[in-house]
Amino acid sequence: MTLVLAAALPASAEEAAPAPTTQCSITDPRLPELSGLVVVGDRMLAINDGGGQIDVFVLDATCRVLTVRTAPVDPFDPEDLAVGADGTVWLADTGDNQGTRETVALLALRPDGSTGVYRLIYPDGARDVEALLLAPDGAPYLVSKEVLGASGVYRPVTALVESGTVALTEIAGVEFTLTGTSGGPVGRAGQLMVTGGAVAADGSRLALRTYTDAYVWSLSGSDVAGALTAEPVRMALPDAPQGEAISFTADGSGVVVAGEGLPSDVTIVPITGTAAGAGAAATATSSDGGLPGLLTASEGGVPLTPTAVVAAVVATALVWLTGKFRRRT
Repeated sequence: MTLVLAAALPASAEEAAPAPTTQCSITDPRLPELSGLVVVGDRMLAINDGGGQIDVFVLDATCRVLTVRTAPVDPFDPEDLAVGADGTVWLADTGDNQGTRETVALLALRPDGSTGVYRLIYPDGARDVEALLLAPDGAPYLVSKEVLGASGVYRPVTALVESGTVALTEIAGVEFTLTGTSGGPVGRAGQLMVTGGAVAADGSRLALRTYTDAYVWSLSGSDVAGALTAEPVRMALPDAPQGEAISFTADGSGVVVAGEGLPSDVTIVPITGTAAGAGAAATATSSDGGLPGLLTASEGGVPLTPTAVVAAVVATALVWLTGKFRRRT
């Protein structure tokens, strides 16, 4: 049974928010098409849109590339990334501008240096997806990029299986509406198209962004569908040619955004206030009940990691960053 839940209204904070600040600017020629970004402690992980192998760049707080981890996996179109509680870096190889892919994939770069490919198939045909939400319980959610603003939210129906294909189910939907914020490469339509997603390190919030705006919801446990039925805080983002990446700051007090093109400003946008209730309607739907087996690996599968304390997440990821990357030449 499917439940149709109350509408959420994209909205701005009631009081004036502090101005965004530019933390640094990415100028490294190896990062011309930045599409995914995650803050881990005092470091940032970043990926390009596209490429012939997996390249995860590690940047310091000044946007200097410290090192790069590579893996001999040829992705189709990687668009977003997230870090799991065990330090695994997950890349969403889910881009599909032409709507022709039979399957998409999550690519795992594990702390021990190994990699995995986990294929997924949508229940209703191909979708272009640029946003990955990794819930605190380890469940991945993909949010589609729609030119008319009606984004679907998809989740695997069972545990992921390495080198196998698992079906996705649509568990929610969010309908974005015009905000008047300028930016992006496609005019007003950019206000409607989801280009990135993030979950705070402490699991308390999730965020989605379009080319022009960021939306932040409170998150209880790992109930992503339930979170999306509430009213988000909307923040207009600085005008950028092609803003695609979003992360939370290490302390969760703001979001960090960046995008394609060089130089690319890494900008911190504070989260303040509560949703004001203004704006056009959004919708959310949720499947009734849980999805048995999602968090328990079947034979040959990989368990989705349970929530760990924030300190353990950061410590594990930093150990992985310093010990498992090799420097490119």
